[in-house]
Amino acid sequence: MTPGLVRLALRRTVRDVKHVEAVRPRRAGGRVREVYRQLERDFGMLAPPIALHSPSPPVLAAAWLLLRESLVAAGVSSRADREVVAAAVSAANSCPYCAEVHAMAIGALGDPGTAAALEAGKPGEIADPGARRLAGWARGAGPLPPATPAGAAAEFTAVATAFHYLNRVVAVFLGDSPVPARVPASARGRVKAVLGRFLRPGQAPPPGLALALLPATGADGPDWAEPGSTLADAFARARVAVEAAGERVLPPRVRDLVRRELKAWDGRPPGLGRSWAEGPLAELPAAERPAARLALLVAKAAYQVDDDLVADLVRSDGLDDRGLVELVSWAAHAAAEELGSRLSLRPRGEDASRERG
Repeated sequence: MTPGLVRLALRRTVRDVKHVEAVRPRRAGGRVREVYRQLERDFGMLAPPIALHSPSPPVLAAAWLLLRESLVAAGVSSRADREVVAAAVSAANSCPYCAEVHAMAIGALGDPGTAAALEAGKPGEIADPGARRLAGWARGAGPLPPATPAGAAAEFTAVATAFHYLNRVVAVFLGDSPVPARVPASARGRVKAVLGRFLRPGQAPPPGLALALLPATGADGPDWAEPGSTLADAFARARVAVEAAGERVLPPRVRDLVRRELKAWDGRPPGLGRSWAEGPLAELPAAERPAARLALLVAKAAYQVDDDLVADLVRSDGLDDRGLVELVSWAAHAAAEELGSRLSLRPRGEDASRERG
């Protein structure tokens, strides 16, 4: 199969998005068309985890800024190390789709052993001690490797934040694998090999080329980013866009509730079932609870969101595709910011040793 035919087949995977209709490439215009163009140029394919945001062009641009400027653009750290962070966070968040994609990328970069361990959710089996320690840090289980430069630490935190976001969105709108279910089991290995080749990065594109997709804000970036850096600017622009989306679809009481719950959360899975969410929801008016329930589940346990829950909310609240994407995006982003800020506070290896002493 020629690369052109494979690229066409990859474009068709946007049809696998659930609950909303992603904009088809041939119908894309304006900001959506520009994001799609950059995605194929810089990431190698029209990735459904980004394309699913297309019913809301500002949120689509925000999602692409988070992914591009953290994982794809040139930086201090290697793409291989950043892929380790992406895959480790995805496995810890029970997001098999993202774990499989980024394990494929690691395999394509020449480390199939690390790829297999991360896809299986077994970072302790990674042979390389630096990659093993980096994966542990990404999962919140230890410090960064000793002597990690500050610039690399910021890039790793950016990747972890981006994937805490993307994992939650993917859990709602995509299936368990980037390989379509219609592909027979006998062909899955070949399909994954082809996908891996498309995900294998060539020369990293320069940072900042996606910034123009969203207006400058003058707002500060996250604390872990160097002030005035491209990462700080990209994450600030994305935050303003997602916050505006949340204000359109969620009442202030709901947003305040989700933020309070995230501040008090230890980051661990809240348990089986959804009963843990009912207590906090009791303080809200009945009309606001369906949207708040979905937002809270997306933020703390996106893997518990099922098709029936989404369908019930859409029917009861009358959300259109844009509204549903914006609700899920806001909740996922609120969780990602909180968890990313906690990771950035974990000391690097030598500092951690002194603290323990």
